[in-house]
Amino acid sequence: MQETKSVLPVKTNEINGNGSIEPVPSNSNGHTNLVKTSDLPISKFVSNEDLIAEERALIESEENVEKNYKGLRAYLRLFKVSRVIGMLSLYLYLDQYDLHHAQHLKMAESRLETARRLTWLAVLGEKFYGVYLIFFHWFLLLLRRFFIGTEQNKEVTQEKQAVWLKEQLIELGPTFIKIGQSMGTRADLLPLPFVKSLGELQDSVPPFSNDIAFARIELEFGKKINEVYAEFEIEPIAAASLGQVYRARLFTGEEVAVKVQRPNLEGTIKGDIEILRKVAKFAERFPSLNENADWAGMLREFDVTIHEEMDYAAEGRNAEKFNENFADWTNVHVPKIYWHATTQKVMTMEFIHGTKVTDIEGLTARGVSPEKVNRLLIKTYLKQLLEDGFFHADPHPGNLLVMPDGRLAFFDFGMVGRITPKLQAKMIDAFFHVVAKDPDGIAQDLIELDFLKPGADEESVRDVVRRMFKFHLDLKLKDVNFKELTYDLADVMYDYPFRLPSNFTYIMRALMTLEGIGIVTDPEFNFFLTAKPYAKEFMLRREGKDLRKMFVDKMLGRGDDSEGIDWGRTWKLAKMAAKTVFNANK
Repeated sequence: MQETKSVLPVKTNEINGNGSIEPVPSNSNGHTNLVKTSDLPISKFVSNEDLIAEERALIESEENVEKNYKGLRAYLRLFKVSRVIGMLSLYLYLDQYDLHHAQHLKMAESRLETARRLTWLAVLGEKFYGVYLIFFHWFLLLLRRFFIGTEQNKEVTQEKQAVWLKEQLIELGPTFIKIGQSMGTRADLLPLPFVKSLGELQDSVPPFSNDIAFARIELEFGKKINEVYAEFEIEPIAAASLGQVYRARLFTGEEVAVKVQRPNLEGTIKGDIEILRKVAKFAERFPSLNENADWAGMLREFDVTIHEEMDYAAEGRNAEKFNENFADWTNVHVPKIYWHATTQKVMTMEFIHGTKVTDIEGLTARGVSPEKVNRLLIKTYLKQLLEDGFFHADPHPGNLLVMPDGRLAFFDFGMVGRITPKLQAKMIDAFFHVVAKDPDGIAQDLIELDFLKPGADEESVRDVVRRMFKFHLDLKLKDVNFKELTYDLADVMYDYPFRLPSNFTYIMRALMTLEGIGIVTDPEFNFFLTAKPYAKEFMLRREGKDLRKMFVDKMLGRGDDSEGIDWGRTWKLAKMAAKTVFNANK
């Protein structure tokens, strides 16, 4: 995370001769003034007693965090987490109660039909069950009136509930802030007030103590802070769920951003994951809760991803890999990592000045077209998803800046996704089946991409897909909206045998976030229309490369003789290439 705009006045501080902090005017570029690290109070701690006290204070702060997962505190935290999850589940259930009630009635009718084929006693039992359903229905209607309200005040009530949820997640700490940030991009799962409120988690995470941050830096490097940095800013410029960022200057003169991890983050994440596993195990007793999403799989993926994100050295390597993939793109920039001042818990990188991609006024004032920035962003993601198989999984506006020279800068590579070549090929096929309005092809893609619930009848899927896509496939491509399509998919996935596979969690998150940025920067934006030429370009390049290799292998007698050339695929690719060349020359 970096500075969002370099022209806003910011309150600044400096240290006086007594070691206290006093405000001073901001410098000409709008930043708070950097302070010489030799003037920081912690730099004065040089005796053995001082260093021992500094380390002991850091250890004590981390032990206080760990106590939350031991003894009675552990049960209290389990109760707090379960309460938040339970309340959210209740809100969502009641919000969609009409759908649930229809499902209950459908099941009751089916049970009654079965009972009629058995005995009168079974029919009587089902009649009693029907009476129970009536009382249950009235009870839930009362609950809905209390928690959701009427149609007139429903949105206001949900806004209050959403604020409550955001505050609870902040109180629960880094793990749940991170989960909340992910949920804030899932408009297909949550009502709009919740999405808006959770979206604020990107910018409203409370910072932790400077004393702890500076002590962490010194412990990680095994040096005093004034031996690594010449100047340092007193207050963090950004606070995130896993750490916070300071501006500093190296002795060699480079302006840098220093990212410092929160105290005992590993213990916090480990304890919270264990709690979530217990909650998920309890939820397994109710199969209907696991039908529409692979919660256990999503938790496993979150566990892997969050541990990758906690390793700042791995984040630095991800940034360098991303930079290599875009080495030929002169309009994309990745901050340089300074490895001599980077460890698993502290990272030092180039400081970038720039404007958020969603700051329309700021971009326009600098003569930068927000629409062109958006199209560049889409093109970079299609390259990441369809060509590189390695993508930035957290593209919220705080991690994307337009630099003064117009380049698009990417930050925060802790959360990245990886896509196998096989999955890439299936995704490309699915994209073009949607573009070609081919419901049978889409149905086959959903089967191959593991979007079916366990035990679902594959033959019944095609008819469902035809009905599901009837409205959208009859629209012109320019009128198809990815988010609206996702909303409709969510309804269908609830009623029919579909689920979101865990390996699509971060792909969907990235795509939903990208379209959100696109709608802000370009009201006429349409994901499919914008993505089509780029997807075609990457498909031709990738599939053409595979076909060339296949032909060469056949000519030279390499490879498996049992595998013939897919002439249907070859003809389809040739037609697409010819059409692309023809349109380019028009």
